[in-house]
Amino acid sequence: MPSIHSARILILATDGYERSELRVPLEKLTAHGAAVEIASLKKAPIRSWSDKDWGDSVDVDRTIDAVDIEDFDALVIPGGQINPDLLRAEPSAVELVRRFVSSGKPVAAICHGPWLLIEAGAVKGLKATSYHSIKTDMMNAGAAWRDEAVVTDQGIITSRSPNDLDAFVKKIVEEVEEGRHGRRAA
Repeated sequence: MPSIHSARILILATDGYERSELRVPLEKLTAHGAAVEIASLKKAPIRSWSDKDWGDSVDVDRTIDAVDIEDFDALVIPGGQINPDLLRAEPSAVELVRRFVSSGKPVAAICHGPWLLIEAGAVKGLKATSYHSIKTDMMNAGAAWRDEAVVTDQGIITSRSPNDLDAFVKKIVEEVEEGRHGRRAA
């Protein structure tokens, strides 16, 4: 079981990520001692969405096709409406999520981020949550949806919104330190 102090965590995002849902996990997991990298569709800075307009940018460490999941202990998927909608249309992003899910490593998605879990076939039969507007999407994909700050099932962590970020990050730390989880392949 890896310690959070030596863990390597990957954040999967593209333009339009909800600023706080990337920045807070990045900053808090780094403060815990984890090495956190950002993967995206291109190796160029990606722009956030914040307060109903474009926000600041964050640098990308590697492209999705340059990710070896064996180099990482967990995957984090921030939400916003734009970010996960763009990523779920990209086969390479969906396949990356599938590989993490199949590996048993913790996978965390917040707000609209669970759209990628749906696309990867990862929520069927699991307890999960999301932003309320995609509740029906989650249920149609087979999730047992809950209206809770954070829901974890078989190492798949889901949260509803930026209001839940403290609980979300705390659960990521806990699940990383538990190590791999036995689960069905996505």
